Amino acid sequence: MPAEVSNQIVPKTIALAGNPNSGKTTVFNALTKLRQKVGNYAGVTVEKKTGTLTLEGGRTVNVLDLPGTYSLAVRSPDEQIARDVLLDRAPDTPRPDLVVCVVDASNIERNLYLVCQIMDLGLPIVVALNMMDEVEKQGRQIDTGALSRELGVPVIPLVANQGRGLEELKEHIRAGVRADYTRQWRMAPDLEEEVEHIVRLLQRHEGMDNAQAFSEAMSIFSVGRMSENATDTQGKFYKAELIEQINTVQDRLKRQGLRARSAAVEARYAWIKTIIAKTVREPKTRKADLTERLDAILTHRIFGWLFFIAVMALMFYTIFTIASYPMEWIDSAFAALAGWIQTALPDNALADLISNGIIAGVGGVVIFLPQILILFFFIGLLQDTGYMARAAFIMDRLMSKVGLHGKSFIPLLSSYACAIPGVMAARTIESRRDRLVTVMVAPLMSCSARLPVYTIMIAVLIPNADAWEKSGIMLLMYALGTAGVGVVAWIFKKTLLKSQKPLFIMELPPYRMPSLRAVLLQMWERSRQFLKRAGTIILMMSVALWVLMSFPKNDQLPASEQLRHSVAGQIGTAIEPVIKPLGYDWRIGIGLIGSFAAREVFVSTMNIVFNLEEEAETDVLRENFRRAQWPDGRPLFTPLVCLGLMVFYVYAMQCASTVAVVYRETGSWQWTAFQILYMTGLAYLAALLVYQGGRLLGFE
Repeated sequence: MPAEVSNQIVPKTIALAGNPNSGKTTVFNALTKLRQKVGNYAGVTVEKKTGTLTLEGGRTVNVLDLPGTYSLAVRSPDEQIARDVLLDRAPDTPRPDLVVCVVDASNIERNLYLVCQIMDLGLPIVVALNMMDEVEKQGRQIDTGALSRELGVPVIPLVANQGRGLEELKEHIRAGVRADYTRQWRMAPDLEEEVEHIVRLLQRHEGMDNAQAFSEAMSIFSVGRMSENATDTQGKFYKAELIEQINTVQDRLKRQGLRARSAAVEARYAWIKTIIAKTVREPKTRKADLTERLDAILTHRIFGWLFFIAVMALMFYTIFTIASYPMEWIDSAFAALAGWIQTALPDNALADLISNGIIAGVGGVVIFLPQILILFFFIGLLQDTGYMARAAFIMDRLMSKVGLHGKSFIPLLSSYACAIPGVMAARTIESRRDRLVTVMVAPLMSCSARLPVYTIMIAVLIPNADAWEKSGIMLLMYALGTAGVGVVAWIFKKTLLKSQKPLFIMELPPYRMPSLRAVLLQMWERSRQFLKRAGTIILMMSVALWVLMSFPKNDQLPASEQLRHSVAGQIGTAIEPVIKPLGYDWRIGIGLIGSFAAREVFVSTMNIVFNLEEEAETDVLRENFRRAQWPDGRPLFTPLVCLGLMVFYVYAMQCASTVAVVYRETGSWQWTAFQILYMTGLAYLAALLVYQGGRLLGFE
């Protein structure tokens, strides 16, 4: 069946399509040079990344980075969006004039399956054959000229992370490409005849063009008989006459024992294999490459776990050592700024607001920026080297025992950085129940916002500990969160969201030298988001908390009593009976309430609380914590209280932004409210067990 021929020579909009781990994002970043914006597709929560490519002569082209997908079979929201965009069915997103199919050359057979599906849509295509350096290392040879002739489309060899081939790709984009290829793969003659029949029906009844009708026909064959209220992939109802005629064809196929969906898959791969045989030359002798030698150790049942734990321990050790120097500089800078404000301005409410409210609140969180940067450096490094997929492979053995889908690992691992992208990443899971379980448990993973809480509590808990001891406690907190995910997921899979765990098949990409530029770019993006958060949410919360802790004003009371009689103090006093069994007083209660906006607000709130309480010079927060007492003189921040607070923040849903994203992903306030309630209850019970259990054992 011939594809449509495009008259569009010079593209205004191009789309990048490709499998996960094909280097599509690297190509996108290289083409757009960070002239990008991120939003959501209209009406859905799938992330939409767009950018601008400036070509020679100053002409600009819009670049759309489609969600990574292995096929257009529409089993997940990501695949649905990719297909809808390519078929011009996505609201507010124009159909691309050209599709750049980014192909992992080291896994060319599997990657060409998606290329084959996109070619069936009749769009102009350029195949960007990425990671050619990996092919060379394997001793293989790909004749790109022959591959281009066999496919009938331009094929550009690339090494995107080194910039090789990008200029040639830009030249093809600038010149434009025609869709003058034809569909070469074929099914059995009987099936081809029935497909042609459905295509003609769709063209006559629905007014579809040739490529759209063929794509729709293949989708129809994959779902079997159509119901009376059947709709197309755009949500448009089919005519009753058309449904009847299509079902007649489906019944005829069933009687003959013909299955169009599996036949199409087999036919595509058979065609791809013939192309591979003509264009790819395998080495005569093959030795185990570096990837295989490393995988023998790093995916081993025992050594794999030891390496994974060692990497995590090294990351936390680095967080407590290297980060300490810039943290001291930031702390000194904010202290100097607060001192200058107090000196430069009269002793009034404005000076107090700026120094003890804004500077103490925002500075108390910004000081942890170096630790967060180191965390994202490690995450970026693990992703770029290809080790992240190995970690997923190792964890799948454990996750399968609690009923979690193997694809849940990436969302859960992303949640170590931030629960928001972790929750959003769950949309790649096909099963709605498995997707919902992952969304419900992802915030239990310790995100970067918890780092400030853990760090300050560890400093108070064991002030004289070395970096390895502090790293051990930090690793324990992350392990508690991970264990909580397993237990809660197992309960959900056995009760509320009971379902069978689908088969998990995962690609292990070859190990690669990391791109320092890509890692630094990720660090910059995350630090920018963190500082933006510090300059908006945390700033507003700091001002609001200062106001609540400063009024009503009573100059006759000492600072501690003034704080207790403030609005915030009254709120904290009101909830003290509820939190006292955890070892918390009303001041900690103020921090718990404030941190519902964002977990790290707890630290900035405590900074304001204890700075307001100080009548002399401001001391470092951890020293104030150590000196804090109950009215009877007992220390407030005992080891059990510090440990209990860390455990509370391991499990508590203290993040308004995550709540909003969970609602957006689930589309249900019931599930969102349930998540808040179960996580808060779990946090309370865990902290209660630590504090009261520790006291029963004789600890204080």
